[in-house]
Amino acid sequence: MPDPAISILLPFRDEAAFLPECLASIRAQTESDWELVAVDDGSADESAAIVERWADDDPRVRLLRPGRVGLVAALNLAIAEARAPLAARMDADDVMLPDRLRAQREWMDAHPGAALCGTQVELFPPEEVRGGYLEYVRWQNECVEPGQIAANLYVESPFAHPSVMARTEVLRAAGGYADGPFPEDYELWLRLHAGGHRMGKVPRVLLRWRERGARTSRTDARYARDAFDRLRADYLARDPRLHAGREVVVWGAGRRSRLRARLAMERGVAPSAWIDIDPDKIGHRVWGLPVHAPEWLAERDPRPFVLVYVNNHGARGLISARLGEMGYAVGEDWLGVG
Repeated sequence: MPDPAISILLPFRDEAAFLPECLASIRAQTESDWELVAVDDGSADESAAIVERWADDDPRVRLLRPGRVGLVAALNLAIAEARAPLAARMDADDVMLPDRLRAQREWMDAHPGAALCGTQVELFPPEEVRGGYLEYVRWQNECVEPGQIAANLYVESPFAHPSVMARTEVLRAAGGYADGPFPEDYELWLRLHAGGHRMGKVPRVLLRWRERGARTSRTDARYARDAFDRLRADYLARDPRLHAGREVVVWGAGRRSRLRARLAMERGVAPSAWIDIDPDKIGHRVWGLPVHAPEWLAERDPRPFVLVYVNNHGARGLISARLGEMGYAVGEDWLGVG
């Protein structure tokens, strides 16, 4: 049997309630040249039996049962076993729309220099979806082009993990997923970006992303806010744009912004000033650094590199417009930091 075009990587554990719908969505794909590498991470329910029945009916389905090894090890086992040049992630509780694999394969073929692409997603079921997550997905769905993704990578993770398709050889060369006190998917995107890889997105909703209280990202400390903040600071501090001899300043002198900026400062980022719109702060010093109004940036020559530590998406949009008016280009002269 020839190697398939796409290997679908599906780690699972105790997902019997959702696997039938997930597997049916895979079988319903308009792209048929795939294999499913399903890794049972020590399920105690009927999950493995469900996948085994599908494997009996469809030779494209392969079930691996290494025991309880953890998500990262299960993912890396799937990468090692993948026979296709493209690897598509999938979670057992999510649903692919019928054109997902075809559209991503076409995107990867059209962008041979890209390492990875995601898709836009929709949250479901509606009764479980809350406002904050809706706003995150709205932002994520607007990050589509490789340039947008690179410029926003320090804001949030720009991909829904189960929507991603990557080149298998790139994943293997990068060493697969890393295990540590951080979100394994976001760490991989940051690592690929640091290695010079381009990443994009198919501008279509092609995955239904399930929201539920028991989701690992809501219950595991690796996906807590401070874990994201530390991980971002680790990679930001090594970004060559902050070590090119340019002055670095931080936009955002509020307490929360300062505390997040401190993580990067502890790792060697040395800003010379804060930027803030609060008249009570402007002209004073915070942590020994002067606080300036935004207009100061227009007068500065040479132009400093600005780290925008403002979390609100709406406020960040206003800051982006303000910086653009002063001639600052995102990615070249400033970056948003979540």
